[in-house]
Amino acid sequence: MINNKTVMVVMPAFRAAKTLEETWRNLPHDIVDNVLVVDDASDDGTVTVAKALGIPLKLHSSNRGYGANQKTCYTAALEQRADIVVMLHPDYQYEPRLVTAMAAMIESGVYDLVLGSRILGGGALKGGMPLWKYIANRVLTAFENLLLGAKLSEYHTGYRAYSHALLQSLPWQQNSDDFVFDNELLAQALLAGFRVGEISVPTKYFADASSINFRLSVRYGFAVLGTSVLGFLARFGIYRHVLFRKLD
Repeated sequence: MINNKTVMVVMPAFRAAKTLEETWRNLPHDIVDNVLVVDDASDDGTVTVAKALGIPLKLHSSNRGYGANQKTCYTAALEQRADIVVMLHPDYQYEPRLVTAMAAMIESGVYDLVLGSRILGGGALKGGMPLWKYIANRVLTAFENLLLGAKLSEYHTGYRAYSHALLQSLPWQQNSDDFVFDNELLAQALLAGFRVGEISVPTKYFADASSINFRLSVRYGFAVLGTSVLGFLARFGIYRHVLFRKLD
């Protein structure tokens, strides 16, 4: 809890058996009130590890996708009336100890959404991000900033903090069940006028860290471009896709 505001960490999990415990143990438990793991039908020991650690757990009976996993996460967070919700991948690619800083940025009332940026500070390549992913990240981010009228360092991080009010207001239930969910939610937040901040976070790429392959990355890239174009059209009142119809 930070200044009487409850903090909940949600972890969308898939095949995180080797990294979940380290991620959980490095959370700042002195300020985190609740933790939830949502397992998307992993075929490894993710559920066994979560149960052994006593982490509250929700299970998908079949693999429904990264976006669907987050929908379960945020639905549960709103049901528990969490004031601040931090989404953290349980693959230990991001530094869990920075939950405190990100939650504090929301608690301050200055921001409604905080991104843990791998680009700020220049640590992405040093942390092992493949060069082709770094270039794609920079190109897509530049395109998105141009179309959505923002100046963010990256749109593709898996480390994010949200206010209760933002999650309650945005129509994220309409978003994709796939990897582009994050991007759609961020575009919705920007077009709705929510305040978005960033903090530099170190990143680590290693064998057990989750990462989509080249084919899925290409599909994700085209989905990001499509979301940006739809956001641009909605921004200027040309056409309002269902993703952005409830933002007025």
